[in-house]
Amino acid sequence: MRDPVVIAGGGPGGLALAVSLAQQGIGVTVLERDKVLARDLRAGSFHPPTIEMFDQLGVGDAMRTAGIRVPHWQMRDRVEGIVAEFDLGLLAKDTPYPYRLHCEQHKLTPILLERLEEFDNARAHFATRLTSATDNGDHVMARISGPEGDAEIRASYLVGAEGARSIVRKGLGIEFEGFTWPERYLVASALYDLSQHGFTENAYIADPDEWCAIFKMPHQGGPGLWRLAFPIPPEIPDEKALELSFVKQKLAGFVPALGTANIPYWSIYAVHQRVAGTFRVGRQLLLGDAAHVNNPLGAMGLNSAVHDAINLGEKLGKVILGNRSADDDLLDLYARQRRGVAIEFVQAMSIRNKRLLEERDPVLRKQRLDEIRATAADPAKAYDYLLRTSMIASVRRAAEIT
Repeated sequence: MRDPVVIAGGGPGGLALAVSLAQQGIGVTVLERDKVLARDLRAGSFHPPTIEMFDQLGVGDAMRTAGIRVPHWQMRDRVEGIVAEFDLGLLAKDTPYPYRLHCEQHKLTPILLERLEEFDNARAHFATRLTSATDNGDHVMARISGPEGDAEIRASYLVGAEGARSIVRKGLGIEFEGFTWPERYLVASALYDLSQHGFTENAYIADPDEWCAIFKMPHQGGPGLWRLAFPIPPEIPDEKALELSFVKQKLAGFVPALGTANIPYWSIYAVHQRVAGTFRVGRQLLLGDAAHVNNPLGAMGLNSAVHDAINLGEKLGKVILGNRSADDDLLDLYARQRRGVAIEFVQAMSIRNKRLLEERDPVLRKQRLDEIRATAADPAKAYDYLLRTSMIASVRRAAEIT
């Protein structure tokens, strides 16, 4: 029996890769340091190509049942109101799913884990972390620490999918190039129907002092769960920003009624723009946040992790199963393709999105919002813009890299 692929990290990217490999009959072991799947409240907006990839993993129906379909999204100005509204129906000839699917990340991971558990060749170990690894040429020796103490696992390949503080990446000495934004993001979820104020289920509100991103999430009964993300200046300490009275004050600044709404949960986190110097060294590879992180404006981080997983699963499967047309160079191709689009698309677009929302220069601000307005009004320009913002263009671009 072949040594299993060991995946450090039981988040969406790691579990998606595990399912991809298990479907091909390849042994896979997932190591998750937490006792249970993480309840991440940040990500939760999936683009059309990602929804297609869920079908490849056998979880498409479950995800569409758990989520809500969002066919339109808005760009707004905090003073002027609606600047433009985009209809993803323009992408109907490019994808069977011309919409965004909103479903919180903590609902995706149990669906992927349940799918993984259908395979006898797959194992997931919780409360178990990777401590170090050694590439011995024909295998990797992964050292782990878990409920039963320390142990070693002989792996055919080791994949670091354990987040921005990746042990795999650090162990390989790979630089995590980029920067951290000075402000943090506060995310709060409100049980209040923002559609009555004209908001689509996804909207971005530009403002030089306090922009906002809005997402509606599935919620049984009532007005629905609406998530708002906005910046917190560095001079405001976390303790202050996390006081419920402060959160409600900030929410009321966007819609006054939010000041008295039920706020089930809220959190604050730092935001980074970084890409690993390489996604592969020998038999060790990186994907998801271990390989690249970005601000959430445009909803590209979690989607990119799934795209990494599908790309790597296909190539790693060919190498391990001994397809005569495949060789180890395929793994270098994975690194080139996914690192290339992480820089060219994900980093560039997420930074551009942030700068659009927070532009202070009134001349540049008007110019950029006018450009968005003109793009939405022209079907050809809107179509091209949606190809890029929906990440269809990035998947196509990755396939072009040789």
